[in-house]
Amino acid sequence: MSTEAPPSAGRRAAFVFIFMTVALDVLALGVIIPVLPKLVKTFVGGDAPKAAHLFGLFGTVWALMQFLCSPFLGMLSDRFGRRPVILLSCLGLGVDYFAMAMAPTLAWLFVGRVVSGITSASIGAAGAYIADVTPPEKRAASFGMLGAAWGLGFVLGPAMGGLLGGISPRLPFWVAGSLSLVNALYGLFVLPESLSPERRVRFSWKKANPIGALVLLRSYPRLTGLASVFLLYQLAHQVLPSVFVLYTDHRYDWKERDVGLCMTGVGICGVIVQGGLVKRIVARIGERRAMLTGLVFGMAGFTIYGMATTGTGILLGIPVFSLMGLFGPSALGLMSRVVDPTQQGQLQGANSCVGGIAGLIGPGLFTTAFAEAIRPDRTWNLPGAPFLLAASLLGAAFLLTLIFTRPSAPRVAD
Repeated sequence: MSTEAPPSAGRRAAFVFIFMTVALDVLALGVIIPVLPKLVKTFVGGDAPKAAHLFGLFGTVWALMQFLCSPFLGMLSDRFGRRPVILLSCLGLGVDYFAMAMAPTLAWLFVGRVVSGITSASIGAAGAYIADVTPPEKRAASFGMLGAAWGLGFVLGPAMGGLLGGISPRLPFWVAGSLSLVNALYGLFVLPESLSPERRVRFSWKKANPIGALVLLRSYPRLTGLASVFLLYQLAHQVLPSVFVLYTDHRYDWKERDVGLCMTGVGICGVIVQGGLVKRIVARIGERRAMLTGLVFGMAGFTIYGMATTGTGILLGIPVFSLMGLFGPSALGLMSRVVDPTQQGQLQGANSCVGGIAGLIGPGLFTTAFAEAIRPDRTWNLPGAPFLLAASLLGAAFLLTLIFTRPSAPRVAD
């Protein structure tokens, strides 16, 4: 069977393949979310503030690997195609989950997070795949469907992780590794290549590094502005993987099962928004207004999370927060229309670099804010401080979006 995707007739089938590949990959990632912070906590004798700081370090090193490796993998996908990059990353991720399942020490677990940060950097190749097989005017909707794949993975992943973690905190890692290997096997047989040979470019070490990748974002004024907004959005979003499990454990005494079911609710709402609403809303109000609307709902959602005095308040905030999903696909759609088709892999690698920068800052920022807010020697107690900080960052992103996406903003040809 040929692995080259036909330019038009195979477009829908190719998109289905990448959708399922991303969904399986995120499912494996979601399985470990409810248990990883608590596994770290067991290695430090249950010390919550210390666990928060260490888990922040885990998140920072994961993001550092994304920052360093995303441009390299994006450039590789522009040179050799998306398919081999995606498949090899899935294979490496599966092996790494198995290694973390057997971790006898915190250092072993830490090394596992380093490796998973490298292998997870292939998400840029998946984004470039979407750009390859989708016309420019439909990319916001397609990126929305890619977001829905993430949501689908988080519908099942955290719920599975919560239930499996109740049996053993290491069992979710074994399951995640198995899912990643199944993902690689699935792609080996059915995932076609999306980048035709004539669109491939010579590999350049100058562009295959974070600095070179970020130069692309400075090449066009409009792209620079969008990248700045995207950075603030990504930074605010870091509050969830950084402190959500620790926050709900501290404030509501939630167990793995509670966190898993909550994340399932987040995933369901995410699938509804990104899989069903993004296409319709963007078609009606345009990408700019969809971005602004998403940021408003994100601010409201984070504020609800930070102010909720009971777990029920968190649950009520999920539908509101999920509408922030309008932002990402709209922003990525606009950015993909700025660059040449031969630069899609480089662009997605640069976007992953932006996410990596946010990941370098976010975990330490939010876990420190949380640890300081719950210190027993404080005369005040505000455990929701990290979420209120995230809401403020989205407020800044809103103002920048008004500036950089206004009709008079500098533009380039699509």
